[in-house]
Amino acid sequence: MTPRAGTMRLACMFSSILLFGAAGLLLFISLQDSAGLTPQQVPGVKFNIRLQRPRDDFPPGGSQDGVFKAPTERMARDASSRAPRGLRLLVPDPPPGHPNTGARLRPRQRRRRLLIKKMPSAAATPVPANSSTGSAAPDGHWARLQQRQRERKRAVGEACAKFRAAGSRRPVTPRHVSRIFVEDRHRVLYCEVPKAGCSNWKRVLMVLAGLAASPAGLQHDAVHYGGALKRLDAFDRPGILHRLRTYTKMLFVREPFERLVSAFRDKFEHPNSYYHPVFGKAILARYRANASGEALRTGAGVRFPEFVQYLLDVHRPVGMDIHWDHVSRLCSPCLIDYDFVGKFESLEDDANFFLSLIRAPRNLTFPRFKDRHAQEARTTAGITRRYFAQLSAPQRQRAYDFYYMDYLMFNYSKPFADLY
Repeated sequence: MTPRAGTMRLACMFSSILLFGAAGLLLFISLQDSAGLTPQQVPGVKFNIRLQRPRDDFPPGGSQDGVFKAPTERMARDASSRAPRGLRLLVPDPPPGHPNTGARLRPRQRRRRLLIKKMPSAAATPVPANSSTGSAAPDGHWARLQQRQRERKRAVGEACAKFRAAGSRRPVTPRHVSRIFVEDRHRVLYCEVPKAGCSNWKRVLMVLAGLAASPAGLQHDAVHYGGALKRLDAFDRPGILHRLRTYTKMLFVREPFERLVSAFRDKFEHPNSYYHPVFGKAILARYRANASGEALRTGAGVRFPEFVQYLLDVHRPVGMDIHWDHVSRLCSPCLIDYDFVGKFESLEDDANFFLSLIRAPRNLTFPRFKDRHAQEARTTAGITRRYFAQLSAPQRQRAYDFYYMDYLMFNYSKPFADLY
């Protein structure tokens, strides 16, 4: 072999070695990249990966307000440890257009609570233990309750988005949370809506707080005027914001006309040492022609059309009251993202479902009793129609306009066919 041939052979061998080395390096890099794209499963947390997530799934102030960043493994474990017994949380998917999924969550996304928005499928979740029937509900019932919550939260979000200008979200003040009651042991915030089951809800909160053994023994005045439950506005600003971020927030609502008639029947058709002299006397003096001296002295005997005249008068002789004020004013649902929206029309199902979600004691169910005027029938849709039949069509329309946001936000149907 000549020296020239030997040199060429060595060069060929060296080139082959270099090519094999480069190919191995490329293969190693490829394997590393594919491993990095595989989601790591956290014990107890179900990852749900899809190409697209509907915008409606995000409530106001949720991930649609900014860049959504994927939770870390530690945060997923923390959320799982706070979940109600048996719930497996869904870690939300990042919406399309935000590829940066490895960074930390923004504070607004971090504080999103772990209940309805992240509920698992019915097949993977045990049924509520707090059932009024004392037996487990079928999986289909559990799934319907979950779906009902998603629809209600979506309706609130859509109504708020429709009437709130972009970037107009205001800071929360003590006034916005003045109707919210705090139960620290189970980390619950309840916004009180009068005439929508609030007395019994306060009884339940007192039992949850360890202040009573059972709701049945708690009298009406002790519940409302005893001062046992703290309001959220009693805390300083850091305490308010901390609880709004980390506690489960819920409210219960009622069909607005039905709630109005219930309030009228309670406050004006029975003796009342506050509403008759404060509201009744002013209403009779303004809206009843030739009112008797006895009526003006006591304030008793206000009729429903007179009460509605007062309600719709922009120059009312006496101010508003929480029993007939708008839910949108009482609870500020466009400012505070409630985790649970219950309705008086499905009160027992919704209430016991909520108690199961917060891991309330198994023997605690929502009370059924009516503690004021117990012999009198509850206000129903039929009774409400009889009262509103006393009004003219324009008055009914104005009353509907007055409560329009509550009808829209909580997806109640128009109560009369001639309303627009």
